[in-house]
Amino acid sequence: MAKRTFLGRTVRRLREQHGLTQQAMAVSLGISPSYLNLIEHDQRAVTASLLLKLAEKFQADLAALSSGGAETEVALREVFADPLLGGETPVPDAELAALADQAPNAVRAVLALYRAWRVARDDSAGISIGSKKFRLPAEEARDYFHDRMNHFPAIEAASEAIVADMAGAAPGHMNRALAERLEAKHGVAVRVLPAAMMDDALRRFDAKSRTLLLSEALPHQSRGFHLACQLGLMEVQDSFDAEISAAEPSTRDAETLIRVGLLNYFAGAVLMPYAVFRETAATLRHDVEALKARFGVSFEQCCHRLSTLQRPSARGVPFWLIRVDPAGNVTKRFSAAGFPFGRFGGSCPRWVVHQAFATPGMVRAQVARLPDGATFFAFARTVARPGGPPHLPPVTYAIGLGCDISHAPQIIYADGLDLASDAAVVGVGLSCRLCERAECRHRAHPPLEHRLLLDPSVKGAAAYRFQPPTR
Repeated sequence: MAKRTFLGRTVRRLREQHGLTQQAMAVSLGISPSYLNLIEHDQRAVTASLLLKLAEKFQADLAALSSGGAETEVALREVFADPLLGGETPVPDAELAALADQAPNAVRAVLALYRAWRVARDDSAGISIGSKKFRLPAEEARDYFHDRMNHFPAIEAASEAIVADMAGAAPGHMNRALAERLEAKHGVAVRVLPAAMMDDALRRFDAKSRTLLLSEALPHQSRGFHLACQLGLMEVQDSFDAEISAAEPSTRDAETLIRVGLLNYFAGAVLMPYAVFRETAATLRHDVEALKARFGVSFEQCCHRLSTLQRPSARGVPFWLIRVDPAGNVTKRFSAAGFPFGRFGGSCPRWVVHQAFATPGMVRAQVARLPDGATFFAFARTVARPGGPPHLPPVTYAIGLGCDISHAPQIIYADGLDLASDAAVVGVGLSCRLCERAECRHRAHPPLEHRLLLDPSVKGAAAYRFQPPTR
């Protein structure tokens, strides 16, 4: 059963931002003032239909509304629980929630300060190669996409204009149309070369000869993606520049990573146009294998596109996406559903995305529940990157998609699971350092807020015994 959604503080803040009385807001939503008053005091849950009305009437982001600031509260909890900051008394959850609700700008500043402190601490600890020390900008770029729910209306509009101009290019058959547009509009010829001649590159543009060189190691669907990327570099730079200017990245490297991410977003939008892809995904019940065959894309490209369908007037299922490598490193994460990813540590080994490595190429599904009771449906599969020396194993990742359990009936991978049974639920955490499940045998670290119970004469199944903090 889906959890009830209490968003009293969020609804009250939205009303106050628009300068409305409870009477005026209630009339706009078609409910009674007394009912609205109960909602604002968390004595009534917000229904799905009312959530949609709030998003439509007040131009509010549905994912941000439905999350209720949970992700911000999780991040704050992680910050204030860090023992290296010297805090001996845990900050109560109620205070964290109030801070996230009443002072969002101050919270963003605190999180930015903590991130900077973590980088400075790691740097001073010796993250270096030779005599040089590095600050990696990947986390800044990752946060940029995550904070915008991985949806960019201006990029969508630019891709739709190009697709409309290529009338007659059906989804799944875009490669020829893209190559012809590059030739006709930009004088760019496309050549596919043996991998040995590409010096380990998959795509290279020779500006002097106006030739786009693609490695033959690229499968058909990836060639279309790279053709669309080259088109984006030639026709959509103004849109990329506007997005980056608004973002104000702190370093040139972070700016470049954001630009590459936007370019990839554009390529996916061209190959999988918003309206037809959303409609087809719903019809096929989000069968990724069927979708990738229909649109001529890869599994990862298809999953990435599913996580971007958050147009206010035509939303898809609000999926979150995560990509991990065999070592458990999170290399990509997006959350259209406001999923509260841990931002400063590893992920839970009980997630299905980690289990996918045990069954390469097979889609695995899971009903997962966080310690706060939030329940999600998720599925995952491994993917292998093309190219590379033949004597080395391919680069492999696991791609995971998930959504609130209420959307599970719309997804084919949920068929056969008893979604209403607690027996089917796997208890997961955001990360070991934030999870207080004392019985977990997969725990790698004790939680940040803890008091270890140390007794050499006792050995339990879990790696650590601890006493949860009193709140």
